[in-house]
Amino acid sequence: MTPAQPDAAATTDTDVVDVLLYSDDVTTREQVRRAIGRRAAVDVPRIRWTEAATHEGVVMKAREGDFALIVLDGEAAKAGGMAVSRELKSEMYKCPPVVILTARPQDAWLATWAQADAIVQAPIDPVEIQEAVAGLLRSGGRR
Repeated sequence: MTPAQPDAAATTDTDVVDVLLYSDDVTTREQVRRAIGRRAAVDVPRIRWTEAATHEGVVMKAREGDFALIVLDGEAAKAGGMAVSRELKSEMYKCPPVVILTARPQDAWLATWAQADAIVQAPIDPVEIQEAVAGLLRSGGRR
């Protein structure tokens, strides 16, 4: 293998996971996608993003899809990510792991109440969110 040829096992086309991203703010969704990128780390699969901008949309997609991970904006209007997380964790059998984006450090307790598997504080730090996502993908959601 030369430096120009990455490890074939790490780059197969079937090595893809679906991640659901919820925020009512298109800018927040874009920031998350850019911060994480197509792959959170070299040893985890590539990410295929599905976005939702409404409470109804994220719940429907979460129940109908086969997602490896869900990223929720805790500051989304009408139904914030913490309420959505609590709903999904309470009502879905085998709910995927959830990452909640919070605006303040004081919101960490509420994200814990919402049964979040990881919490990332705004402003979004690319390294922090990549580590959270990669860790959950590696562990299959167990932290």
